[in-house]
Amino acid sequence: MKKLAILILTLFLSTAAHSQSKVGSTAAPFLNIGIGSRAVAMGGAFTATANDVTALYWNPAGIARMESSGAYFSHTKWFADINFNYAGAALNMGGMGTVGAFVTYLDYGETEVTTLREPDGTGEKYGAKDMVLGLSYAMNLTDRFSIGGNVKYINQSIWNSSASAFAIDLGVLFHSEIYGLRIGASITNFGSDMTMDGKDLFVLYDIDPNIFGNNDQILAKLKTEGYPLPLTFKVGVAMDVVNLAEHRLTIGVDALHPNDNSESLNIGGEYVFNNLIALRAGYKSLFLDNAQEGLTLGVGINYDFAPNLGISFDYAFQEFGILKNTQYFSVGIRF
Repeated sequence: MKKLAILILTLFLSTAAHSQSKVGSTAAPFLNIGIGSRAVAMGGAFTATANDVTALYWNPAGIARMESSGAYFSHTKWFADINFNYAGAALNMGGMGTVGAFVTYLDYGETEVTTLREPDGTGEKYGAKDMVLGLSYAMNLTDRFSIGGNVKYINQSIWNSSASAFAIDLGVLFHSEIYGLRIGASITNFGSDMTMDGKDLFVLYDIDPNIFGNNDQILAKLKTEGYPLPLTFKVGVAMDVVNLAEHRLTIGVDALHPNDNSESLNIGGEYVFNNLIALRAGYKSLFLDNAQEGLTLGVGINYDFAPNLGISFDYAFQEFGILKNTQYFSVGIRF
């Protein structure tokens, strides 16, 4: 078991060590948008805490620690009137592990098509959309060590062109005996490059505009370059510094090493009273130059109808600098 854990962590570390900081050089940046009001309100410091359906995003090994099955729905009104929606579910199969599925959908809205000849609009509209479909599996190798992974299909489209890719996420989670200290690690978006294709890339081309009488209306297709996915390696630690019958205070810290930016830290905390009301706060992108993300705040309400049946409502506020602020709304169901 120890050899397996060392092998997995070595794989993560070697992948992170070979990646380079290339700011703004990857496709599908929407994959870095945090999922779930609870985790966002904790500043994204959720890799070692992940124990609900949103673990499908933060650390897939976390769904193996869920005591029951569940579903999760989240809606965010992103800046520039962008709608960001997420739905996920995890089914606990006991000793056989936990399976999950999720979909992420980002809608940028529609814009009127204009041309030089028709600056007031052609009557057409075009839109842009991003989507992820994923399947997950996780299991507890021991009572303290869990492992999990995602397989996902990623698509970005704008008008009549699109780009697609397949990727995997891997995660591990360890619950130690040291005052409930938890250690988690994950690597996300390890997959193929994305290359734009579609009929919008067809153009009429003149091979040599200096020669008259030749065919100046040759149908050609633009060749686009492939761009890698935003590969990110995360290591997190978390601890329930207060864990009483009616009071629980959790503190977490995540260290991030992405391939399209510099390293940074996320920190956050959650206070829960009587497993009913939760208050959360955090700070994202510490030590990252020119970061617009910062303070996060949130609140949650949980109600149990039965030992394994309940519902939760969560809200989060995230500061975004010159892009103003973003609010998250989520609903979780346990069954």
